[in-house]
Amino acid sequence: MNPEDEMYMRIALDLAEQAAAHGEVPVGAIIVKEGRIIGMGRNRREADQDPLAHAEVLAIAQAAHDVGFWRLDDTTLYVTLEPCPMCAGAIVNARIPRVVYGAADPKAGAVHSLFALLTDARLNHRCEVTGGVLAEPSAALLRQFFATLRQQKAASRDPQPPPDTTESP
Repeated sequence: MNPEDEMYMRIALDLAEQAAAHGEVPVGAIIVKEGRIIGMGRNRREADQDPLAHAEVLAIAQAAHDVGFWRLDDTTLYVTLEPCPMCAGAIVNARIPRVVYGAADPKAGAVHSLFALLTDARLNHRCEVTGGVLAEPSAALLRQFFATLRQQKAASRDPQPPPDTTESP
């Protein structure tokens, strides 16, 4: 594993942990250009009530603002979860040349799992892709988040018996 990729993925994992702490699906993303982080994002769909507020989209917007141009040439996007179709489209449109992701997403992954949008020759841009960097800690964070969410939902569905108000003799 490339030590630089691992170092930057750890930063993305920190952002994913922040997302989880705020009740968001734990995904974090950063964009690096020439050794400098120019964009950072963590999922904010719940906080912003915005279906577009995925970590990758937020990092891309911040990076484009930072460089003053929509084309993010000579950059690498690090993200803890394989991008979904929407995020893969944003990556292609931003012309990001390299993507490094952690955990695969068998339900919505658009890089390798369900689709291969970032390497599709029919599109006007393709990316170099490295998957599986710190995959286990990325996946573990997601598993823990969803296990906790399921427990909370189950607890809210289970009615508590009313307190016993009868007096015993």
